[in-house]
Amino acid sequence: MKRFCVIVVAALCGLSAMAQQAIGVGPKRLSTEVNADNSVTFRLHAPKAVKVEVAGDFLPPMVVDGQERRAVAEMTEMEGGVWEYTTAGPLSPELYSYRFIVDGQEMADPGNVHQLRDVSTITNILIIRNSECDDLYSVNDVAHGSVSKVWYKSDKLGLNRRLTIYTPPGYESSRKRYPVLYLLHGMGGDENAWSELGRATQILDNLIAQGKAEPMIVVMPNGNASQEAAPGETSEGLKQPSFMLPKTMDGSFEEAFPEIVAFVDKNYRTQAKKSSRAIAGLSMGGFHAMHISKENADMFDYVGLFSAAIFRGDAAASSVYADMEQKLKVQFAKRPRLYWIAIGDKDFLYEENVKYRALLDAEGYDYQYFESGDGHVWKNWRIYLSKFVPMLFK
Repeated sequence: MKRFCVIVVAALCGLSAMAQQAIGVGPKRLSTEVNADNSVTFRLHAPKAVKVEVAGDFLPPMVVDGQERRAVAEMTEMEGGVWEYTTAGPLSPELYSYRFIVDGQEMADPGNVHQLRDVSTITNILIIRNSECDDLYSVNDVAHGSVSKVWYKSDKLGLNRRLTIYTPPGYESSRKRYPVLYLLHGMGGDENAWSELGRATQILDNLIAQGKAEPMIVVMPNGNASQEAAPGETSEGLKQPSFMLPKTMDGSFEEAFPEIVAFVDKNYRTQAKKSSRAIAGLSMGGFHAMHISKENADMFDYVGLFSAAIFRGDAAASSVYADMEQKLKVQFAKRPRLYWIAIGDKDFLYEENVKYRALLDAEGYDYQYFESGDGHVWKNWRIYLSKFVPMLFK
């Protein structure tokens, strides 16, 4: 019996040692490499593949018949079944996402653990760092804010719902009150989108540290009125993400939004006044920001529309979308301090934004406009946030 116990213990110890050895230990894979000149070499070991491609926002977007199309680059098979592609030249400092396509099947890079989920797609990321002090997307040696996942009760929507909330460096140790930016995601996104895909926390930390932005609270809600929180993090269990969700642009979220403001003002040290509140969003979030700000003309002094969907609301379905021009007249009569519109010149919503600006111009409303390259991509929205935040609460 004693001998049996010794054997069992030895076997268990061996299994334990093997399990421990398996943690963080594995075959070294060839993968993405940022070269000295900031060009990037992508590699994938796929010895049985016939064709391997890489797709990512480091490639210039293709526009076919006026529609933005994802660009891909063919990789070359090298020795040992390793496929390789090196960018034609250096990439600008930026965060880039990419995926491989192996014989028509998309896949993440198995050699790069840094991945993000955008709706139902997993992409790898890499950062080309700027040697100067304006490297906004990296975690730099500066004071850091805190990020919390906070639940609130929405009586209007009949759900317990989650917010992501950033508090600036020093919030916990001070008694100071702070202005608030409400930052909204796009269709298919959730309350995790801006803090993960948008690098909002790094952008805020770095801009505040550089003295380019006022310390502020940033509230990132879930803009899908049918959801409690991000997929897989709710009482529904590990539900698969979906791009098309109910009650996203039917007026429900806009009508319930003042509950979020009331919750934040009650539970955080805010400056609860119009001049200390901003609202901005991308795509569907820009649509929401536009309507929420006009429905609550005394609530927000700063409005940011990033690649915004504009003319999508059904006035017959919701009073939120009715009498839009009259509500804009009321909003602009109250003179918001900043109304900022930004979009890429290849964005599929570009003409919609041209039409909206023509409407504002016809009425002589004061706004600022910023146009970038590229299309409907996170690369642009990070840039817009980086430019919008320094203009707030001055």
